[in-house]
Amino acid sequence: MPSQKIFATPQDAEAAFYEALERCDADAMMAVWAEEDEVTCIHPGGPRLVGHATIREAWRAIFANGMRLKLRLSQATTLSTPFAVVNTVLEHFSTPNDQAVSAPVVATNVYVRGATGWRMVAHHASAVPPSSLGDDSRILH
Repeated sequence: MPSQKIFATPQDAEAAFYEALERCDADAMMAVWAEEDEVTCIHPGGPRLVGHATIREAWRAIFANGMRLKLRLSQATTLSTPFAVVNTVLEHFSTPNDQAVSAPVVATNVYVRGATGWRMVAHHASAVPPSSLGDDSRILH
């Protein structure tokens, strides 16, 4: 079933992704994703998930406890082309009742432009090693 929501910009798609994450809303989350067999998602410490259905089930499992999250993004960088955008950010999570913020997660989000607007095709999130916190170096490997 095709997604009904059309994201006019990659920023709209990214905002919808993080809003769905904060609300623990699997349907809104999956409306952001391209409905392709090759979409890929990697959660911190988890395996590579490939395919729309597999990713949907993973998000449903993550959201099953219904815990809402507060999220702050920092250190965003963007690489843009006319048909693809790659965003990297630090994600800082907390719960609404707890002001303590967990260690950040570094995430890479990839969006492509198609007939149904901008859609996510990859999300890769990893724990940030404590030794690199505060390090905003631009050195490539």
